[in-house]
Amino acid sequence: MKSFSGKRPQYINVTDYYLAPCTGKPNCVSSLAPRDSHQFIESFIFSNDPQHELKTLQSILASMPGVGVITQQNNYLHAECRSRLFGFVDDLEFYWDAREGLCHVRSAARLGYYDFGVNRRRLEKIRAELIRRNTTA
Repeated sequence: MKSFSGKRPQYINVTDYYLAPCTGKPNCVSSLAPRDSHQFIESFIFSNDPQHELKTLQSILASMPGVGVITQQNNYLHAECRSRLFGFVDDLEFYWDAREGLCHVRSAARLGYYDFGVNRRRLEKIRAELIRRNTTA
């Protein structure tokens, strides 16, 4: 089976308190995109203990097929999400911004133009699971 993983972008990570902006392609969503953009998605709200939230987030990602955490730091997490059929890779990033008291998110396909809403649905699924785990804990 052929893999369409592409190369890991060099801009992955936090620079000057920000995640990289989305390109003009509709295969990316970010909480740092303009609010009136189709690429905008709400930030995640973390409790007062971001370390606990990041551990919970890592647990959620570990339970998702095809998702692997690449980098985890005190306030940042990068994961790669590989599709089952063709091996397309999306980059998923979470950045806890203590200044704003929230977690910025970004999810983008490495290759192609359209993602058919996959990145947005993935982030909303993660958000829902994070909320569920925090209300049942």
